[in-house]
Amino acid sequence: MTNTLRFFLFSNLFYCFSFFDSAFAQKVSTEIRLNQIGFYPNGEKIAVISGEKNTDFTVKDAGTGRVVFKGKLSEPRTSQYSGKINRIADFSTVRKSGKYVVEVADIGKSFPFEIKDQVHKEVAIASIKGFYYQRASTDLPEKFAGKWARAAGHPDDKVLIHASAVSPGRPENDVISSPKGWYDAGDYNKYIVNSGITMGTLLSLYEDFPEYFQTFNTNIPESNNSVPDLLDEVIWNLRWMLTMQDPGDGGVYHKLTNPKFDGMIMPDACKNPRYVVQKNTIATLDFVAVMAQSARILKSFDAQLPGLADSCITASVKGWEWAKKNPIVLYNQDEMNKKFDPDIVTGGYGDKNASDEWIWAAAEMYALTGKTDYLQGISFETDKIMPLPSWNQVKALGYYTIVRTSEALKTENNFTNQVQQSILKFSNDLLNDLEKQPYHTVMGKTAKDFAWGSNAVAANQGIALICAFKISKDKKYLQAALGNLDYILGRNATGYSFLTGYGSKQVMHPHHRPSVADGILAPVPGLLSGGPNPGQQDKCTTYTSRFADESFTDDYCSYASNEIAINWNAPMVYLTAAIESIMEEKSSK
Repeated sequence: MTNTLRFFLFSNLFYCFSFFDSAFAQKVSTEIRLNQIGFYPNGEKIAVISGEKNTDFTVKDAGTGRVVFKGKLSEPRTSQYSGKINRIADFSTVRKSGKYVVEVADIGKSFPFEIKDQVHKEVAIASIKGFYYQRASTDLPEKFAGKWARAAGHPDDKVLIHASAVSPGRPENDVISSPKGWYDAGDYNKYIVNSGITMGTLLSLYEDFPEYFQTFNTNIPESNNSVPDLLDEVIWNLRWMLTMQDPGDGGVYHKLTNPKFDGMIMPDACKNPRYVVQKNTIATLDFVAVMAQSARILKSFDAQLPGLADSCITASVKGWEWAKKNPIVLYNQDEMNKKFDPDIVTGGYGDKNASDEWIWAAAEMYALTGKTDYLQGISFETDKIMPLPSWNQVKALGYYTIVRTSEALKTENNFTNQVQQSILKFSNDLLNDLEKQPYHTVMGKTAKDFAWGSNAVAANQGIALICAFKISKDKKYLQAALGNLDYILGRNATGYSFLTGYGSKQVMHPHHRPSVADGILAPVPGLLSGGPNPGQQDKCTTYTSRFADESFTDDYCSYASNEIAINWNAPMVYLTAAIESIMEEKSSK
């Protein structure tokens, strides 16, 4: 072969590759919104395209640029908040494992995503591991925490009794030990009320999918100890909660806290005194529910955790008895500060209505003991619309427990059916008009979805839908739950993947003290950002929109939209791990 011929062939080959590269070198467009992690081979696969001009889209192999699917976009859908137009790209028939992009002419290509089995397993592990990074009273060594290793902070072995919390045997400024537990959110305090719903959600996940966690390794110090890692993590907080009960009368302190928030510093730099404050009914009932549910689960681990289940039973009974004697003692931080010093100005978690806590605690005590006495005088209010779980509304946790345990306890059928129907009605209401929603998610149908911690709304909606799926076996509920996970991981009006460490456009600057103070560019991973909140209560100046579904800023000053919290991470853990478990089971059949 002559040099001239070689040059001719090489030149033409180079031209072909250059043409191919140019043709596939479409810019990445944030106007294509999808789950930035990926999809299950047999699952629904949807992207949302902003604008109304285009009618066609393609799915391409991310490595070669080869077209694997051509499709038509849906009819336009208009956002009820911004008035912006979207179209839906459905490529659910693409089932081969691989890495892909969605491409639309004149717009560009999406972030790359994968199609594979167990596509969300890493996300599930990370969101559970997020709790490890929130541990108080311990160092986080590099072996387990990687580059986010840090020194121990808040030993909490010398905690003071606040003037609001005195009792016989525990005078003002008496010292107690109350170590361990999780930092609640972006701050360094520990709150019983918020721990309540968090623990209830994680314990329910274990009860609903116990087999899934037998080999689930999150690389924490307790891994490989013959107790599932999910329960190991829960136990870290459980042991703290046990110290928050007054051993004299069974009442439970509201929180363990500084008088005011620490600055944006690392835990080991914090030196302020810490207090336990006023016992009250709602904190005590949340505690009772957690202890009863924990005892029910931990009975199976008596050999590994001798005496812990029994301690939980004792604590739950004592707490129940205190609440029965003190049924309307409510926590009002402003009123407390008028009477007692020092003033406490950290998170209030004040709740004016204990009816839902009575429902949850009664359900858990009944499930633990089988005694219907605990249900006497408790209205489960199944004639009303079931409210979504939140720190101040835990009725649904009681519903889930009744459904979960009714067969084993032979609960009266009419009662069980009423609870089931309440869950199904709530889920059916979520599904109404799904095909009209601009992001094809049940999340965001109404403006109230975009509350403080709106991503937890999305995740808790997903849990309700999964419960409906378990009751009915109808896959429409599972599909909608998966749609809400897609929302959290990128198919939303902001284009963000809201779990730190995951996604191509991920949250980088959460309101989270260690992530701000540790000097590391990447935030602590596995933490769910709060999400869009049009209230913008933080007065942060970097918001770019006031539309409800876009009202988010990736700035640590934005505690209203970009803080993290344990009660938001917990439903993220449940949603992701439950879907993984269900999809894994379906793929094995």
